[in-house]
Amino acid sequence: MPRRPAGQKAIIDSARAEFSEKGYGAASIRHIAQRAGVSLSALYYYYTGKQELLVAILDDGLDAYFGACDAALEAAGDDPAERLEALVAATVRFRTEHPIKSSIVLTEGRSLEPEHLERYRKNEERGTRQFRQVIEDGVAEGTFLTPYPEDARRAVIAMCNAIAQWYRPDGPVTVEELVERYVSLALTVVEYRPRSVRRAARG
Repeated sequence: MPRRPAGQKAIIDSARAEFSEKGYGAASIRHIAQRAGVSLSALYYYYTGKQELLVAILDDGLDAYFGACDAALEAAGDDPAERLEALVAATVRFRTEHPIKSSIVLTEGRSLEPEHLERYRKNEERGTRQFRQVIEDGVAEGTFLTPYPEDARRAVIAMCNAIAQWYRPDGPVTVEELVERYVSLALTVVEYRPRSVRRAARG
């Protein structure tokens, strides 16, 4: 992604903070400009208003999240359990390290106007598809024994996404501990049974 000029980056960062603190509806374009240390005319040079700022912020957050997921999947093997672990770990890390980006992506899509909403929904479906494919592959192989793969997928995504709302870096749980816990929970939800266990059972 090309690097934004300093003024444009300041506007995006300020709008992200303003939307996070006040919500899109209550956020003020004038306050965003003041927070960024730029004039209103400078802000309007880059963005026509709050809606265009929201689109830019959502795109930025989604691009960063999918980049993290794609890198994790690329490093994983073909085993569905490894791929589910990679997706969960990437999501947990992203939600803990980028809570504001995560929160806006997860809550402010509803504020998009119709011409922008369709693209946002496609991005949502992309995230759904990543988890769905991995879980369906595991069920097809017999590695995941859940009879409810769609419900399992919803549960795993929901618990990972909720982290952005409650996790605090100064809390008692480290990111790595949280990753380990949530990977274990996800594998429990899909009723993971390793190949070696299945082979032993058949023997």
